[in-house]
Amino acid sequence: MKHIVTGLFTAAILATGAQAQQNIVVGHALSPSSHYGVGAQAFIDTLTELSGGTFTGEQAPAGQLGGERDMIEGLQIGSIDVVVTSTGPLGNFVPEVFALDLPFLFRDYDHARAVLDGEIGQELLEKIGENNIVGLAWSENGFRHITNSQRPVRTPADLEGLKLRTMENRVHMTAFSGMGASPTPMAFPELFTALQQGVVDGQENPVTVITASKFWEVQKYVSLTGHVYSPAAVLASPILLDGLTDEQRGWFDEAAKASAAATRAEVNRLEEAGVEMLLENGMEVITDIDKAPFAALAEASYSVYTDEYGTEMVERIKAVE
Repeated sequence: MKHIVTGLFTAAILATGAQAQQNIVVGHALSPSSHYGVGAQAFIDTLTELSGGTFTGEQAPAGQLGGERDMIEGLQIGSIDVVVTSTGPLGNFVPEVFALDLPFLFRDYDHARAVLDGEIGQELLEKIGENNIVGLAWSENGFRHITNSQRPVRTPADLEGLKLRTMENRVHMTAFSGMGASPTPMAFPELFTALQQGVVDGQENPVTVITASKFWEVQKYVSLTGHVYSPAAVLASPILLDGLTDEQRGWFDEAAKASAAATRAEVNRLEEAGVEMLLENGMEVITDIDKAPFAALAEASYSVYTDEYGTEMVERIKAVE
């Protein structure tokens, strides 16, 4: 309960102009040692330094404040201060963000980061701001891959009949249906137990999340499909930020940038070290994958976005060098 009321308490104190030390809670779904944990700590450390200790912080990791959708709703009502979240559930609040979840859209990390750090990324942060959430910065998860407990996945045929947990995201669900799997939306905090109990056969996430979650304890196979680039976002409660001075708001913006930079650096590191970690922990890593058949079958998911918003954003993303 202490964490839940922090946002409202902080906003109330700031509104009075008091200069007492304020504790900001940064919620996320992964462990403190994960790339999210690294980013959350960078946010806290930067905010504390820039504010000269006026603001301090702590993490609420591992879904302590609920699933990602729950945490985003907490931002809207001011019961949560800051959240680092995947974009999966964010699209339910800001549908334009679904464009970032289209499969096989981003060529590589350089392309994805150029899009998010440029004009398109800024436009989407502003669009987030129209929905009673403040988008501070784009962070990162990485390219998503498939794990499961049943068999190696090298072709779409290998997905047939597999119950795969997906995010609560229409684009992802449509894509996996198209590729032959049975998508099962589920909040992330429920996932490990569901895999352990056989409620679902597998899931899809970046290497960063697979390693942070120790999915090797409940999964045998990982196929490096790289089917979707998964950004993350550093979000804040407008109720909190509305009580800040311009200088204080600047501290939060800089803290978010530091968070994103630290997370991306950790993603880079884990992309190199993570696969070796999966092998060392007994997973079979499948790399001989022809992505073209997966991409062709997943293309039907584009209509979830383009039927409502047109193809302009997709074409603009593809055109970024």
